Amino acid sequence: MTPSHPPPPAPAQTHQLGGVAAGLALVLVAVLLGAATQRITNPQATLASATPDVSWNGNTTTVTVTTDRMRFHPDTITVAAGNRLIIELANTDRRRHDLVLATGPKSPSLASGHTARLDAGVIDGTVEGWCSLPGHRQAGMRLTITATGTTAPAAAAGHDHTTSPGSTTSALDAMTQPGDGFVARDATAPTRPAGRLHRLDLRVQEVQREVAPGVRQKLWTFNGTTPGPVLRGRVGDTFEITLINDGTVDHGADFHAGALAPDEPMRPIDPGQRLTYRITATKAGIWMYHCSTMPMLHHIGNGMYGAVIIDPPDLPAVDREYVLIQSELYLGGDGEPGDLAKMQAEQPDAVVFNGYVAQYAHRPLTAHPGQRVRIWVLNAGPNRTSAFHVVGAHFDTVYREGQWQLRRSDPGAAQVLDLTPAAGGFVETVLTEPGQYPFLSHLMVDAERGARGAIQVR
Repeated sequence: MTPSHPPPPAPAQTHQLGGVAAGLALVLVAVLLGAATQRITNPQATLASATPDVSWNGNTTTVTVTTDRMRFHPDTITVAAGNRLIIELANTDRRRHDLVLATGPKSPSLASGHTARLDAGVIDGTVEGWCSLPGHRQAGMRLTITATGTTAPAAAAGHDHTTSPGSTTSALDAMTQPGDGFVARDATAPTRPAGRLHRLDLRVQEVQREVAPGVRQKLWTFNGTTPGPVLRGRVGDTFEITLINDGTVDHGADFHAGALAPDEPMRPIDPGQRLTYRITATKAGIWMYHCSTMPMLHHIGNGMYGAVIIDPPDLPAVDREYVLIQSELYLGGDGEPGDLAKMQAEQPDAVVFNGYVAQYAHRPLTAHPGQRVRIWVLNAGPNRTSAFHVVGAHFDTVYREGQWQLRRSDPGAAQVLDLTPAAGGFVETVLTEPGQYPFLSHLMVDAERGARGAIQVR
């Protein structure tokens, strides 16, 4: 007798979880019991399976899998060979997730508190699964299904949407000259606005940008630029930030200039949503802001960072004032975000000031002889230390991480401003003679990767 085939499974449905109690119950069931049950249905039916030509043995295993803190719980499911597997996926995390199996089945993208039912088919081998949202798989969101009583090979893992560490889709030569029409990002520090309340709409935008001559990258940005806009104020000022997510995945914002519980204001929001919160600057310095969504390594490494300058009280005036934000580039595939595997391996394709390779070597900052120049420097990282140095100059003023380390009246001088990731400060110098004064990160490998520029004095 020829086995009959059941109708195709119904599309996965999403449901809102019934409050905190339901979420906790799902977690307890998944963790303590594995939430596995079996039931007998039509023994003659044959379903799509992890390996070809495998008949259904009539048994169905149902497992509840929860997502939390960028992991699947449980992350290993074992079923008897020939069983049909149903996965009840419950997202208890605060960010969106899905589940993709190498054999083809895929859940919808689930918002926090939603569930879906995924028919994994008949299992007769090892099947790999993962979350397909950008960076989530590489950050550890993987799941493995194994079958007892079989030696069937693992199902193919599929395309990971990353390149191997050290590879790029476009050759990046940090010595290449840009074209005549190239315009560098204006590094001039913004003036401090009037008033004590400063409002900003901060839009998440996914854009293609040139990051070196002839090299383009899909960046996640705030307001379309990497770095995002530079904000400025003084101690006691309040900033009202409205984050608007125009991207395709969830994003958030963490402003280091504010001191407040991060749970609500820094939570990730879904595409199409907005979130407004207020911070009051109680301490001076140059503060980093960045995307707060996990994996933060991926979001910062792909362009989501900026600076807030809170002037120290009685900050003296200077003739020229610039802002340089150091960061790293990890090129991904064509049309893809930056490569998280490279970020995790700490293998940058370039290290840059203000988002572009060596742009100020080709379009120098300017000053006149005898002018006092202040340079604010923030190291956005995410991985590399900065050692900011100006060739041919002494720093007679150094302000680092909220502390004056040198003042103009002091007899000594400094040669470098060293900054770990997320640290910042400023230096001042007077360049008395005409000429071109190179600046760089004195980690020479990073200078050669593009962390360099010049000040033209004339």
